[in-house]
Amino acid sequence: MTDSLFRPDGLARVLARVDALRPDSVRQWGKMDVAQMLAHCQRPLQVALGELPLRRGLIGILFGRLAKRMLLSPKPWKNGMATAAEFKVTDARDFANEKAALRALVTRLGNGGPAALTKQPHPFFGALTSDEWQALQWRHLDHHLRQFGC
Repeated sequence: MTDSLFRPDGLARVLARVDALRPDSVRQWGKMDVAQMLAHCQRPLQVALGELPLRRGLIGILFGRLAKRMLLSPKPWKNGMATAAEFKVTDARDFANEKAALRALVTRLGNGGPAALTKQPHPFFGALTSDEWQALQWRHLDHHLRQFGC
């Protein structure tokens, strides 16, 4: 694993990219503004840390493993991918507050390492190893940081 939130250098790189965002950062695709994206990125981290428990649905049970393989493959994620309703953010958000909250969650997960992860299955993908949890968080953050040019 080359990029990892569980490694100090990987954590520092992601935090530097978050720090590079500005209130006027322009999206390259999608509908969210930068503050909404910062809020959106917090939700999967909250799930990973066990702070946002979500029920496993039938779609996840049927297609979660296939989606997990696709999202963990080395291919870049496609722009405009579907997102779970619980992760959608459409209301106005305060940039500074959302940025600070995202930094805190990323830092807590990175510094906590595998021990910080929930023992519950992911609500869509099912059971995940600590490497899979971390890789999905990394890839999700990378996807949205690239969305805003960082």
